[in-house]
Amino acid sequence: MTVIWGIVNVTPDSFSDGGRFFDSARAIEHGLRLWREGAGVLDIGGESTRPGAERVDPSVEQERVLPVIAALAAEGATVSIDTLNASTAVAAVEAGARIVNDVSGGLADERMLPAVAGTEADYALGHWRGPSADMYANATYLRAAREVAGELREGVGRAAAAGIAPSRLILDPGIGFAKAGDTNWDVLRGLDEITALGHRVLIGTSRKRFLAEVLQVAADDEISLERRDLATAVTSALAARAGAWAVRVHDVAATRDALAVARAWEG
Repeated sequence: MTVIWGIVNVTPDSFSDGGRFFDSARAIEHGLRLWREGAGVLDIGGESTRPGAERVDPSVEQERVLPVIAALAAEGATVSIDTLNASTAVAAVEAGARIVNDVSGGLADERMLPAVAGTEADYALGHWRGPSADMYANATYLRAAREVAGELREGVGRAAAAGIAPSRLILDPGIGFAKAGDTNWDVLRGLDEITALGHRVLIGTSRKRFLAEVLQVAADDEISLERRDLATAVTSALAARAGAWAVRVHDVAATRDALAVARAWEG
């Protein structure tokens, strides 16, 4: 069964819900609601990775996320820390996180892979071609899915060299990261290139700009969010059908329902 990752952004500036759960108590309440709705993993982030986002000092990031992680883990939820920083990853695992979700695949912080290797946490390794501030500068592909798979394979090699066992790895092709418009669809259509690497695959399309472009809706209003949540549920169900182990979403309930319908269809 496909695992649903529920997104909890403890940030003032995330692209679709920045500030809504910036307070720790509200973030904890939101995480528990997502868990009750069917999230198998709660992914907690304290630094926005939206296009153009500026970096946050790790001490600020940890002040935001550690109380939320500790509270949710104490309730029995499986928690992931969404971070680019090795020090935050280690502190989060000590607070109860069981997965480190690094969209940079260890490239943003050279200490990340050895730090994760020294824990028992699983590691979600993302496809990345540079920081959010200028990610689109390297968004040129000839055969997107194949190139992304090749670069993820290199990331697997780096993780292995650092001492992270293959069984602990989750691969994320980084939908929306250094990928514009149709490139994202090219990667999704070629998802078999990613699953062929033999690791669990995590797909995150939730509310991203390329969905708004297809729907021809504004990127920043509530009606747009509702329609993008529906589009997210559809793409998540299609990703599951193509072999994704997990999908990362804002709207857990809609995705849970879409996955249930897809399972019923498949019998």
